[in-house]
Amino acid sequence: MTTARLPLFPLNAVLFPGLVLPLNVFEERYRAMMRELLKSDEDEPRRFVVVAIRDGRETAPTATGMPDTVAASPPPERAPAEGFGPDPIQTFHRVGCVADAATIRERADGSFEILATGTTRVRLLSVEASGPYLTAEVEELTEEPPGEDDGDEAGALSEGVLRAFRAYQKRLAGASERSLATGADLPDDPSVISYLVAAATVLDVPTKQRLLQAPDTATRLREELALLRKETAVIRHLPSLPATDLTRAPTHPN
Repeated sequence: MTTARLPLFPLNAVLFPGLVLPLNVFEERYRAMMRELLKSDEDEPRRFVVVAIRDGRETAPTATGMPDTVAASPPPERAPAEGFGPDPIQTFHRVGCVADAATIRERADGSFEILATGTTRVRLLSVEASGPYLTAEVEELTEEPPGEDDGDEAGALSEGVLRAFRAYQKRLAGASERSLATGADLPDDPSVISYLVAAATVLDVPTKQRLLQAPDTATRLREELALLRKETAVIRHLPSLPATDLTRAPTHPN
């Protein structure tokens, strides 16, 4: 299995392949990462790994990996692993996603505006904190190739997931207050559908992480179908509808 060492950007969110990730980078450790990525040729991918921080005691309350809020004074400098405990890899989920930064724009104050896209799932093998920012040795995590029967199952499941996702959207939007996407507006590749639905559904980080780590598309779609039916049933019985803006604006992982 091919391995690589890449910059590591921990987030309180899960990035999926094919999904767009906008970031505002203010902390010096992540500024240093972006300055280094800018040194690469524009024709080369500017890659870093996005990994979700675990819930619970392993998540540091003082530094979650997200950039600090814009302030009048420069943010305090933090060591690469500050806030992530003595052994950072134990603080992170072991499966993340490589992000390719198509746009890295430096602002006048030295912060950065980033627009990246998830590309490939990877498994963390080790985390290094000796430089100005965290890096990780990772190996690509490919999905198990489907057999003929598995491919047919994934196709059938994707159709069911899309129907369930439309019903879920409708409940979030408050019945038929707006027209929902038609089949022509959505992808037809089961793997792409599985990642899109995982990113667009309102779920907690551990659940999204479980979907990211699914061994194959059919397994991911099967779990999404169950989740969508459950969430739609819950929303049906709520006195108010949460997060309805998610049906009116593009959804992104963070």
